[in-house]
Amino acid sequence: LIDVEALAASMGAVVRGVDLAGLDDPTFAEIERALYHHGLLVFPDQKIGHADQDALTRRFGEHGVDAYTDGVPGFPDIQPVVREAGPAPPIFFGANWHTDSPFLPRPPAISMLRSVEVPPFGGDTLYTSTRQAYAGLSDGMKALLDGMRGLYSRSHLLRAIQQWEEDQSLPFDIVPGEHDLRDATAHPLVRTHPVTGHKALYVDENYTLGIEGLRRAEATPILAYLLSQVTKPDYLCRVRWQPNMLAMWDNRLVLHQAFDDFAPHRREMYRSTVLGEVPL
Repeated sequence: LIDVEALAASMGAVVRGVDLAGLDDPTFAEIERALYHHGLLVFPDQKIGHADQDALTRRFGEHGVDAYTDGVPGFPDIQPVVREAGPAPPIFFGANWHTDSPFLPRPPAISMLRSVEVPPFGGDTLYTSTRQAYAGLSDGMKALLDGMRGLYSRSHLLRAIQQWEEDQSLPFDIVPGEHDLRDATAHPLVRTHPVTGHKALYVDENYTLGIEGLRRAEATPILAYLLSQVTKPDYLCRVRWQPNMLAMWDNRLVLHQAFDDFAPHRREMYRSTVLGEVPL
């Protein structure tokens, strides 16, 4: 029913010939299966608005919680991701490898990002398959990780934002402290996809601060190794944005990283998320 072309060997696909504003049930079911298989789907030439994105998101489930921004007028669950023309900002969220809001008790299952205006160069997004990264681990490492729970928090990033808002400076050290670990949410470092049963690493640069039950000195080398594994070039896929494009990805199977390399140009995009389950 749909035309799917792989973007990379490890993950990602482009879907053409589909109008996301008018999906019938069989076509939606094909898209859902393709998403869980590829981890990321890119839909070019989608001239849709906030209402269409809102409705598409709801086809997958209840809207997720956005931890950082307010929605647009009339659509509280459609989050603006807009940067006006001018110099690059001192803080650019998304510049490190991350999954969306893993510090929430029920992190987003699926994220969608729709482009309206894109710069003439830069602003690409990299994705990586955490499912393939897990599959590439040794049996011994898989056994070691079985039952381990990561600790996820955003409090160190919020401190940086607060300091910038107060005096237009950034802390020299944004390294998390012990109090960040005490306030962290615990989820499995290896989570199982609720639909496909695939296992994937659940670790990122922004929010994974430690491992439950381990001292920092014990957890740090394990997390560093897992991050090096999940960001291997073998597992990567790159998306170059065009106007009127929508990308959707499964946060349970991929990480992503944005690039702040398009100043002084303007970029206008809109994000929505689907509420996920408690990770298992």
